[in-house]
Amino acid sequence: MAQAQRRRNGNIGTGSECKEKELLLLLRERGRSEGQGQGHQQQRWLNRTTSLNNNAKATMATVLAMAMAMLLLFYSSSTSTRITTPSTTGTADEALSISDADADAVINLDHGDPTMFEPFWKNAGDKATVIIPGWHTMSYFSDTSNLCWFLEPDFANQVRRLHRIVGNAVTHAHHIIVGVGSTQLIHALLFALSATDTRHPVSVVSAAPFYSMYPGITDFLKSGLFRWAGDATSFKVNGSSSFIEIVCSPNNPDGTLRRAVLSTEAGKLVHDLAYYWPQYTPMRGPADEDIMLFTVSKATGHAGTRIGWALVRDADIASRMVKFIEMNSIGVSKDSQVRAARILQVISDGYELPDPDSTTSFFHFSRRLLADRWQRLRWAVEESERFSLPQFSSEFCEFTKEHTETYPAFAWLRCDDESIEDCEGFFKSMKVLTRSGRHFGAGSEYIRISMLDRARNFDLFVERIASLGLG
Repeated sequence: MAQAQRRRNGNIGTGSECKEKELLLLLRERGRSEGQGQGHQQQRWLNRTTSLNNNAKATMATVLAMAMAMLLLFYSSSTSTRITTPSTTGTADEALSISDADADAVINLDHGDPTMFEPFWKNAGDKATVIIPGWHTMSYFSDTSNLCWFLEPDFANQVRRLHRIVGNAVTHAHHIIVGVGSTQLIHALLFALSATDTRHPVSVVSAAPFYSMYPGITDFLKSGLFRWAGDATSFKVNGSSSFIEIVCSPNNPDGTLRRAVLSTEAGKLVHDLAYYWPQYTPMRGPADEDIMLFTVSKATGHAGTRIGWALVRDADIASRMVKFIEMNSIGVSKDSQVRAARILQVISDGYELPDPDSTTSFFHFSRRLLADRWQRLRWAVEESERFSLPQFSSEFCEFTKEHTETYPAFAWLRCDDESIEDCEGFFKSMKVLTRSGRHFGAGSEYIRISMLDRARNFDLFVERIASLGLG
């Protein structure tokens, strides 16, 4: 109880906590100020009526009073019961009243669309804005002296800078390969790690529950070089048979830390570290694997920019990846790289060159939002008495220099109620779209829920779960 009370009091963060609270309060008050502005305009208009005679003024007052009465009547008839959930003071994720429209709304939490981060970037304003003249970035080539010739130098510099500040990956001994998100990079890696002179495709595996897109990415092209072979924990290594194991850590969908399941010279490892950032999990030191994948989508929230990068130690593997991307898309959008470089720069500047007049600590801001969301979701799940969530222990974070909990980008929820045979179907009946555990190599009693949607959708979702425990 004491620990829960501390979380409710917002006992999370560092010295920049006050600034982050100010930003969150500013965002919440913005809507109020707009309403006040309209009130000022009405007052100025009324002041101009002083030249009217007394009868005209009385008539106008009567009309305004009737209009106000009609608005109050409409509001009271269109608002239903409010379900209030615990919320950390000063956050943007306030519980909202459920209108008739809200009750009928379909909430899509199937995809991990990271729109939760929008408030921070709205506040960043011109700092995160990029203007590209019409004659810039016209050439195919970025740096012909680089192994990855389509990699923009500034983007590469900002990638190395951010990893150095956060301390989540070693970069000095690795080649940086840019791709159209992690999806293209995984395809490039499967091509680069597969032997072209073999009669049998290499097996691709990952420990269940695994990222639901791994099977589709592997088999979509129906390549003769590689094939999806399922759960790594049940995969049998036969003599000289080769395999590629994808290790996602923190894991999508359940947020757990992962290590390779298979350990043999016949296999090759790919470490997908898309969620190894301070807003999701404590930093435990820099990763130093042979192949590491990252993406702007989950690091900063800019999924639409479609930029990811791989840190690859071996030059031959890196060259084969570049060849695949060259044949697949003739490089990667330079405009997207320019924008991604600016976004990474804003985050790094927020820690190395902080502005005392604004909130610039992106990871702290994001972690506070996620902490609040996880607190409220756990409360709603406990109230319902029908579901359960994974538990995570507090660990020391090398980045924030404090003990913190894990706040995954997805909630791996289990339907414990035996009357619910299909957890995904049950939530669909509540007009909440989730992703079934079957897509992750698990059972239908599990679902994956995005924690990264906009505040309104998340609030409605929590309220619907909490309502299940109201009687």
